[in-house]
Amino acid sequence: MTETGLRHKISNSPVHAVLDRHGLVKRARQRRRSKAEGTPLSQAIAPNALWCADFKGEFKLGDGRYCYPLTVTDQASRMILCCEALESTKEQPVIETFLRLFRQRGLPAAIRSDNGLPFASPNGLYNLSKPSVFWLRLGIIIERIRPGHPHENGRHERMHRTLKQETARPPGMNALQQQARFDRFVIEFNEQRPHEALSMKTPAEAYAPSSQAYEGLPDVDYPFHDRDILVTACGRICMARKKINVSTVLAGQRLGIKEADDGIWLVSFMHYDLGYIDLEQRTLQTIDNPFGTRLSPMS
Repeated sequence: MTETGLRHKISNSPVHAVLDRHGLVKRARQRRRSKAEGTPLSQAIAPNALWCADFKGEFKLGDGRYCYPLTVTDQASRMILCCEALESTKEQPVIETFLRLFRQRGLPAAIRSDNGLPFASPNGLYNLSKPSVFWLRLGIIIERIRPGHPHENGRHERMHRTLKQETARPPGMNALQQQARFDRFVIEFNEQRPHEALSMKTPAEAYAPSSQAYEGLPDVDYPFHDRDILVTACGRICMARKKINVSTVLAGQRLGIKEADDGIWLVSFMHYDLGYIDLEQRTLQTIDNPFGTRLSPMS
C-alpha cells in the first residue's frame, strides 16, 4: 500500500482517533462544509417510482408579500401532486406538506430535488436536512441533481415555465387568491391536457396512487450495536455525562452506537455509519460521506 493510501485508511478508522488523542496526527478542522454533489438519477417507468420536488422561484404578490410555490410531480405520469403557495422555504411547512401528500397519495420509491434548502442543507451533517431525514426514515430513496444542472430535473422545470406564465403574470393580490390560481392550473394540467408522451392521455389518466400507504414513521432499531441513543433538540447526544455535538437535523432521531475501541464509539443512523466519537475529546469525527452516491435507506 502506498503512503497516501495508508494515511487515507488510517484517517477513516478508530485508530486515527486514538492517534489524534495523543497528538500524533494533525487535526483537521471539524465539521467542514460539505460540497454539494449530485447522485445517480433513475428513469421512472411507473407512477410513484419517482417524485420530483422543487420551489418555483419566489415572486411578490399584490399585497407586497412573497409567495414561494412548492411543487411536487410524479415523473412517469407528469401528474402535479401539489402546488402550495408557501410563505417561505422553511423546513417545517415543507415536511407538513409532504405529510399531507403521503397520506393522500401513499409513498414514492424515490424523491428527486436539487441541493438547495430545504431539501438539502450546506450546514447539515453530510448535507442532510430535516425533510431529507424524514424521507429516509420512511424508506424513500433520495436523488439529487448536480448543482448548476437544472436540466436533470427538466420535465419538472418545463412544467414550472408553464405554471409561471399562466398563474403569476400578473400575480394574485394575496396568498389565497394565488393558491386558487394554482389549484385551477393543477386541475387543468392534470385532467384536461393530454400529453403525446403519454399516448395522448392526461396525467390523471396515467397516474394511480401508490400501493405503499403511509402508516407513520417506522421504528428504528440497532440489533448489531451496543445500544441506541437519542439526539437532543440541540443536536447533541449524551454519553458518560459528556455532551457531543452531532447535528440539529437529526434532533429527535435515535442513533446506534457501538464501541470500536477504548473510548471510541461508532455512530450510525439507520444503515449509515456517520463517524466515530472520541469520548475524551468529545468530538464526532466524520468519515467518507455515506450519502455521497445514492441516499438510499436500503443500501
